[in-house]
Amino acid sequence: MKAYKKDDIVLAKNLRKEATKWENELWFKFLRNYPIRFQRQKSIGNYIVDFYCAKARLVIELDGYYHTTELQYVDDTKRTEDLSKMNLTVIRFKNTEIENNFQRVCAQIDYIVKNNI
Repeated sequence: MKAYKKDDIVLAKNLRKEATKWENELWFKFLRNYPIRFQRQKSIGNYIVDFYCAKARLVIELDGYYHTTELQYVDDTKRTEDLSKMNLTVIRFKNTEIENNFQRVCAQIDYIVKNNI
């Protein structure tokens, strides 16, 4: 089990309740019923990741418009580096990919999971 900050548990629960429409779409239409367990808004280290599959050591992050700013790009890069140092694979999808290429996103997740277990 990955280390986490206990203080983040309440925040993670609130983030699950207030999920974006893209997070809900990926969760309810694909990840929730995926044969290998995924968790939403999982606290790992100093972060709360959008989706996590422990068996595949996979983190999935969905990026909205604010992720296009330079400051957010720097933060996202640091976050990905830190999670990668924990021997996790991190993949990022833009919200527009969920809207416009949902099947491709699902196929990519499936491919990575199957190759990581």
